[in-house]
Amino acid sequence: MSKTIAVLGATGSVGSQALDVARARGYKIDFISAGRNSALAERIAREFRPMAVAMADIRAANELKFRLRDTQVKVLAATNGICDGIRESRAETVVNAILGSAGLYPTIATIESGKRLALANKESLVVAGRQVMSLAEKLGAQIIPVDSEHSAIFQSLRAGKPSEIKRLILTASGGPFYGMSRAELEGLTLRETLAHPTWKMGKKITVDSATLMNKGFEIIEAAHLFSVSPDKIDVIIHRESILHSAVEYVDNSMIGEFSLPDMRMCVQYAVDYPDRCESASEPLDLFSLGRMTFAKPDTAAFPLLDMAKRAFFAGGACPAVLNAADEVAVDAFLNEKIRFADIPKVVIGTYEMMGGARFATTLEDILALDKEARKIALSYIK
Repeated sequence: MSKTIAVLGATGSVGSQALDVARARGYKIDFISAGRNSALAERIAREFRPMAVAMADIRAANELKFRLRDTQVKVLAATNGICDGIRESRAETVVNAILGSAGLYPTIATIESGKRLALANKESLVVAGRQVMSLAEKLGAQIIPVDSEHSAIFQSLRAGKPSEIKRLILTASGGPFYGMSRAELEGLTLRETLAHPTWKMGKKITVDSATLMNKGFEIIEAAHLFSVSPDKIDVIIHRESILHSAVEYVDNSMIGEFSLPDMRMCVQYAVDYPDRCESASEPLDLFSLGRMTFAKPDTAAFPLLDMAKRAFFAGGACPAVLNAADEVAVDAFLNEKIRFADIPKVVIGTYEMMGGARFATTLEDILALDKEARKIALSYIK
């Protein structure tokens, strides 16, 4: 039987790969969301004929309405439109591949609608992990991770019980600047930063990979998804990106997932779970691979990795503050307003100025402090 899915962030890196999976597997797409690219959203809508399309940008939504005026496709706008589309959709699974904290409310809407959440938006759990996981538990919602590392852990956890977990191992490519000292990071350019060694991703995630902030966020995400303390989550640099993460059990056995770096496999697993089906991804040839290497991360040169653990244990809105400051800093770097080495300075400086964030308890408080952190980060940059 053909499955019906919704794809949020359909014009982005993970979203476009989700569309590839839909083509290969014959999934019907009932709803999509996009950001500002109305021309690409139109092409996707004409190909898949969803019930509705939502554009995060209101002007882009108006453009898309004009482009699709000869069709029956409904066009929605902004966050409310995305959430309305999720509720109205007949999809069994919603792939949330929206970038950044903008994915939080769509995550909540998916959980509340009773649909399976294929989660590629880690910021939902970084910003409000306790609230999201509590809601999912209360409503019995199913969250299947799409991030390659968390998908690998999710699969590896089928080999044992939660009580048998010794530690989780998150692998990291190390980004383009692996092995460099803090001093060597000072003069790096935007072009050098965007040259990721193994993955093809959006600019924001590529920069976060270079600073190791992305891996820090993945620690927070894993802690919430799998109810494991960050003290039991280790990061290992694995340049080849073939082992996507692993679980070590109390008997010292280690179970991991190996495949080529291809997000299509992760999307397909989340939609087809618990079944495994023939994949659109290429098979892994161990003979051509030759060898795999592993090393410890340099947290002196890349301090944001440890900051993530610190923020998790501080609690409240601290992880949200960290994420907000990072989004502002990376945007400034992508617009060449600050240097690569300035990113951790902005993030840590903003975080240190918001010590009261740990006392936030409600989602409203967290989002208010998120906004405050963005203002502080902008003033810090200026």
